[in-house]
Amino acid sequence: MVRVKTISLPPTDRGEVLRYAGCRRPGEADRALLESCLSELGDRLRGRVCWDVFPVTALAEGGLDLGFARTGSRDLGRRLAECRECVVFAATVGLEMDRLIARYGGVSPSRSLFFQAIGAERIEALCDSFCVQAAEALERQGRGVTPRFSPGYGDLPLELQTEIFRVLDCPRRIGLTLNESLLMSPSKSVTAVFGVTDRPGGGCAGAGCAACGNQACAYRE
Repeated sequence: MVRVKTISLPPTDRGEVLRYAGCRRPGEADRALLESCLSELGDRLRGRVCWDVFPVTALAEGGLDLGFARTGSRDLGRRLAECRECVVFAATVGLEMDRLIARYGGVSPSRSLFFQAIGAERIEALCDSFCVQAAEALERQGRGVTPRFSPGYGDLPLELQTEIFRVLDCPRRIGLTLNESLLMSPSKSVTAVFGVTDRPGGGCAGAGCAACGNQACAYRE
């Protein structure tokens, strides 16, 4: 059964925003611009998440049956090697951030860039909050979680997005859509999978840079 939840976003991690903005050595002007953007944004973002739980079965020919789709991803297979179930979720902070990015795209590129960075930090914070809540609930049952893993990480194909959107009914549940190029709208959105283990412990913070082979990425940690 697909469930939907509105989650309050935690305080903004300004250091992460500056990192996303490419400010390796932020100066006073960078910090002032960030504060101005945060002030304009205010509390207009709303975190929305929909999710469901599915069985995980290793296939004889290799790969995984996730209950709603099959994948040959070895990277995801390693993540879910000890799992009989997984949680599949989609999260978004809504369209307001896209509106601000577009508003300043042609008149203030630096301001638009900072809104992009704020949006990136906000959606990651939303995913982290959801995963922490899920981990805490599962720990009370004597179970644990693995790090979350998104389509496009490692060898997990981005095309899995279509199956996630289908099974979670993202447009109707949280207003999240997917176009033919597999781009999501609102853009500050994430889909991901994390495994459920039979013992407590672990954590489902995103695999992120550790799962990506792009060593030249400007945002790499």
